[in-house]
Amino acid sequence: MTWDPIRPLIVQSDLTVLLETHHPDFEAIRGELSRFADLVKSPEHLHTYRITPLSLWNAAAAGMPIDQMTACLQQYAKFGVPSSVLSSIRKYANRYGVLRMEDVGNELYLVSDDTVVLKEICAYDSLKKYVSDTRGERAIAISHVARGVLKQELIKLGFPVEDLAAYRKGEQLPIQLLDEEEGQAPFQLRDYQRHAVDAFHRIDAEGSGVLVLPCGAGKTIVGIAAMARCGCATLILTSNVTSVKQWKREILSKTGLSEDQVGEYSGTSKEVKPITIATYQILTHRGKKEDEFSHMRLFSERDWGLIIYDEVHLLPAPVFRATAEIQATRRLGLTATLIREDGREEDVFSLVGPKKYDMAWKQLESMGWLAKVSCQEVRVPLSGMDRDRYSVSGARQQFRIAGENLAKLDVIDHLLIQHANEQTLIIGQYIDQLELIAAHTGAPMISGGMPYERREELYQQFKKGQLPLLIVSKVANFAVDLPDAAVAIQVSGSYGSRQEEAQRLGRILRPKRIGTANTAVFYSLISEDTKEQDFALKRQLFLVEQGYEYGISSWEPVRKKREEVHHEV
Repeated sequence: MTWDPIRPLIVQSDLTVLLETHHPDFEAIRGELSRFADLVKSPEHLHTYRITPLSLWNAAAAGMPIDQMTACLQQYAKFGVPSSVLSSIRKYANRYGVLRMEDVGNELYLVSDDTVVLKEICAYDSLKKYVSDTRGERAIAISHVARGVLKQELIKLGFPVEDLAAYRKGEQLPIQLLDEEEGQAPFQLRDYQRHAVDAFHRIDAEGSGVLVLPCGAGKTIVGIAAMARCGCATLILTSNVTSVKQWKREILSKTGLSEDQVGEYSGTSKEVKPITIATYQILTHRGKKEDEFSHMRLFSERDWGLIIYDEVHLLPAPVFRATAEIQATRRLGLTATLIREDGREEDVFSLVGPKKYDMAWKQLESMGWLAKVSCQEVRVPLSGMDRDRYSVSGARQQFRIAGENLAKLDVIDHLLIQHANEQTLIIGQYIDQLELIAAHTGAPMISGGMPYERREELYQQFKKGQLPLLIVSKVANFAVDLPDAAVAIQVSGSYGSRQEEAQRLGRILRPKRIGTANTAVFYSLISEDTKEQDFALKRQLFLVEQGYEYGISSWEPVRKKREEVHHEV
């Protein structure tokens, strides 16, 4: 191999790739590499990526050629690229599309031009009940009801299926975006939003899939435009009641649909209309553990032509099972990150669809569609009282003690003074901690137990600038539109959840009003030398893989500096 010390990549034979962060082309290389590899570690000087079969299949499904993947490595590899790595990339990426599901008349076929592959899968005991009806050397007739389950089984064996079989048109429903109606309020899709819809609904390969867009990029708008393109009855599944309300508002304000065509299906209202918006919680609700999920019947209440899974990374396991049974209905997943805490990314690929479009956060920031964000971790020593409790507690309790560290109140006071004229959110995991902060600051707190109407009232006051500070629990992780929020202070979180980090960062990403600085700051208060600091490293991965610089400081120097300045004054 030729050695070139100027190049920033070290490609290892186990499919890990190390990227030097101080290289002048770091941003461009990171953007290209992240299209087909997953970031797994992000220390200051050297980031570690891993190339996996799933990362390659998603890249292939999104249209990235294999030669582009290998060229990226070969162009920047310091010691060259091991031949085994190039071979593995071609082996796995080429598997996408080898097996296809297609319609032949009224029958569903699993087909391949590679007769060896078909013979191989027919030999697996786990597949024999699905693939016994062979039709020549290149096709197997399969049951329509096995469409989803077979895709799940095949991807476990390393054979992703490209599903090209037909979809039901569903109940037709013409949907006109208001910008298409003369005399209506102007509404234009941004270029990247239009490209996302085009990627989902390509004329030559209409299918299902996932669109990955940052929080604040208008995923709801993209979903509405996809609905209009399909022109059919649509079931929208989302994370909470706040999100249901937001979807309904956006649909009614951006389309020609009327109030009686859009229904809400939640704990308080169960309307099934041509456009129906439901929560994952209501679908998975049951009285007792042994009871059936009675609300799952919503999947068959109408002849849906499209199902939209908002925040698809949160899709519960029972909804996966229901989704496996409705593969003839077109499906659209919307998310800011494909990372799932339960590791079921392969099920998203098989049952909802592969990644069809991915827009980098920093790219939208450079276009002005997202605020410029500075991410800062402030490490705070445990208070004396908490340090004593921490030393005699078990692991789980230690994490909570670190999260609720009383010394964080002092940091909050300092940051609120520093950002006195900016709209600020304090976000946390523990209700007791948030109530203490609310009492300490005099600001209102929003939690899941608060009635929806009161939540909306406080959100509106914050939007109007009547409330400069709002304290929110994890109920505000999703679908809260607070465009003027310029500072977020995260005081505690859910272990190493990268998806939560994405959602919380999203609360401050929306562009600010014209005439104000389009900037924001995201603080994470972390108890120093504790389990919380260990988990914070995992959460940082999301921010770093999106291209954000992550500054780290210690609270003690900050406090001493403030005291010195005060003394001089």
